[in-house]
Amino acid sequence: MIEKIIYFFLPAYLANMSPPLAKKFKILQPLEKPVDFGKKFFGQPLLGNHKTWRGVIFEFLVALVTVFLQRIFFHFDFFKKISILDYEKINIFLFGFLISFGTVFGDLFFAFIKRRLKLKPGAPFLPFDQTNYVIGCFIFLEPFLKLGILFWIKLFLITFFLHIIVNYLGYLLKIHEAKW
Repeated sequence: MIEKIIYFFLPAYLANMSPPLAKKFKILQPLEKPVDFGKKFFGQPLLGNHKTWRGVIFEFLVALVTVFLQRIFFHFDFFKKISILDYEKINIFLFGFLISFGTVFGDLFFAFIKRRLKLKPGAPFLPFDQTNYVIGCFIFLEPFLKLGILFWIKLFLITFFLHIIVNYLGYLLKIHEAKW
């Protein structure tokens, strides 16, 4: 079941990993402008300069492309067996949009919360640094897919541990600035 959950959430996982890669490889460089336009909210940055249009747009695109690849791969038995969704029957455009939007929303919403708590970018905020996009996707996908709360709890726990491992590897490879 773990492989099915990971495969289902692959668009969000890849999207969540993409902003540091876009920064490192200077992808969409002209879009490296703060999403919050440098605005403040009660004296604190709204989101922070590190949340850029490049990251948001790249995250969104990576999730969409991954969903469409999953749709193509669904024709192969291996991918059909590890798929929770029937990619031929669901509205692939709606699913792609919702998982992309949920990923970006979760990331930006919890950046907003961290700034309200006066936490600097990169400061630990367990468990939300690791799972913010799970929460964002839950909000937007559950009404559409009706996977159930137990599914989302499993996804939350898997993502928490998987995120720590992947981020630590990214830190060792000098792709990510924080170990967590």
